[in-house]
Amino acid sequence: MTATGDKTFLDENLAFIEGPQLAEGQHDSFFQPTTSDEVASLYEHAARALDLAVARTGVHGLPLILGGDWNDGMNRVGEKGEGESVWLGWFLAATLKSFIGHAEARGDEARITRWTTHLATLRQALETAAWDGDYYRRGYFDDGTPLGSAQSEECRIDSIAQSWSVLSGEGTPQQSAKALDAALAELIDQEAGIIRLFTPPFEKTKLDPGYIKAYPPGVRENGGQYTHAAIWLGMALAKAGRPADAWRCFEMLNPVNHALDADAAERYRVEPYVVAADIYGGEAYLGRGGWTWYTGSAGWLYRFAVEGLLGVARKGDRLLVQPVLPPEWNAFTADLTIDGKTLAIAVERLAGDAGYGVTVNGQKIADPEAGYVLAAAR
Repeated sequence: MTATGDKTFLDENLAFIEGPQLAEGQHDSFFQPTTSDEVASLYEHAARALDLAVARTGVHGLPLILGGDWNDGMNRVGEKGEGESVWLGWFLAATLKSFIGHAEARGDEARITRWTTHLATLRQALETAAWDGDYYRRGYFDDGTPLGSAQSEECRIDSIAQSWSVLSGEGTPQQSAKALDAALAELIDQEAGIIRLFTPPFEKTKLDPGYIKAYPPGVRENGGQYTHAAIWLGMALAKAGRPADAWRCFEMLNPVNHALDADAAERYRVEPYVVAADIYGGEAYLGRGGWTWYTGSAGWLYRFAVEGLLGVARKGDRLLVQPVLPPEWNAFTADLTIDGKTLAIAVERLAGDAGYGVTVNGQKIADPEAGYVLAAAR
């Protein structure tokens, strides 16, 4: 929708699916859903999901994590219905901000009021209850114990709580900058060439975060590199205008850099020409690649390169070119095809701190925020 500018699909009518509600104490259920007789627009489907998310708010003003959020391995952090998620707070805030505009276009006054009010209180919670002093916490367990905090025995800092303070556009610049600094200092393992999801891994703590603790320390989500999240950190650094740090992350994420010689290839042990979903961080298997070929992280790494570093993105009827190039890059050219039309992009770093000179099909782009009008290519 952001890329194409087409919002008409939100008016498409779709049926709901039906099934039995979970019983008290039941955490999941397997059944064959049926199609409901009720039909509503796609906007209404999304709006009801947001209404539910707003209603499920914990004592700290953050969304309930329940059986897990992005990290489904943390499925017992909030199984009693009290635990909260900071990452989900960032995600919800960004989604509410986006959908308030759609509610305004439809005159959905009740939701405009509800969502606007909740967004204000959520923002406050994210900058107070979610803030740990130097970075953002990951959440709270059912009993109120912080997760991803300096006071935590294990999982003292988690990557996605920091990156999404930037990617959501909702974190304050001062706190987000400190959060990114902490993530770089604590989660990048230069020797292994990995960006850990969190550290230290779950191993001996008496707290039960969920099945994530069943993984050996440093494997998959349990303190290894989970590439999906590692890319988010790189993209956040690019969005925050930190090109050297963003490029450092990209170089570590580029799979070919894990097999530049025989010793590195022997350590990595998986294909260096596809993105691995995870890379191990435990001492006995430090730097070993995990699952390959199936991960959506490949698409995210492509977006990191094209949108994050090169700064090339479509937004409706415009092409934006807002580079965040590493210090050693002074220029690049690219050919891009949109709607069957080829666009020749040229970028050159200007002297001093003057930014970049950008042309598209020979036309100078004076205002990076306005970009290039795609109609000019037709």
